[in-house]
Amino acid sequence: MALLVFLTIGFFAQFVDGTVGMGYGAFSASLLIGMGIMPAIASASIHTAEIFVSLFSGVSHLGFGNVKKEWLLLLIIPGSIGGAAGAYFLASIPGSAMKPYVAAFLLIMGIVVVYRFIPRKKSSPSRLSRALSNPKNSSKKIAALGLIAAFFDAVGGGGWGPIATPGLILTENEEPRKVIGTVNLAEFFITIVISVTFFIVLGTEEYDWSMIGMLLLGGAVAAPIAAYLCKKLPAKILGLLVGIALIGFNLRTLLMML
Repeated sequence: MALLVFLTIGFFAQFVDGTVGMGYGAFSASLLIGMGIMPAIASASIHTAEIFVSLFSGVSHLGFGNVKKEWLLLLIIPGSIGGAAGAYFLASIPGSAMKPYVAAFLLIMGIVVVYRFIPRKKSSPSRLSRALSNPKNSSKKIAALGLIAAFFDAVGGGGWGPIATPGLILTENEEPRKVIGTVNLAEFFITIVISVTFFIVLGTEEYDWSMIGMLLLGGAVAAPIAAYLCKKLPAKILGLLVGIALIGFNLRTLLMML
């Protein structure tokens, strides 16, 4: 019965993440910890499963044309550095100490994203259309965003999607589906670096491999479905979902810390 629950959690966690570009870690960790699983074991299992799940998700997005290939190395190289640094940093300083500050920042970012994509009167939709038809491409900003997002992902147990996805939408004026797909594919490489660093620093004795397998299987099934849905949803709806997901995840985090 427990294995079926882990399978279901893995499916819905990846369905949310693959559709709006964030939430795999936050969604699955919340449910696993709520079931009484120790946070360290839950985090270690999620990161390990996420290596394979992010691969399935990234390849699915690539197949549906949701990936902006020229962004990949700009995210992966600095993201790998930031992820490894964050994992080592976590070994000496608790990530929970920084969590409320990161959550508050992401909550504000979610509000900004929702405001940007909220439906306007018929006289003003052209602003979004002009933005999406004239995307920016700032290499330095993308690289910095990749480094910061991966660092906080390693330190806080989640943050790659919640930081990278809205950050790229807001700064690069690109279609949300392209941002989500690219972030999902880059996440595969970032997760490998973070997981290997954790293996070296913490060891793997406490890992629950049956739980990892079920999370992986559920996520693998959800990945192509979520990528297809991401391709089909209109830019405004997808942007709003990103913003609402950010607000929901981080408001919950802040309320739990009161």
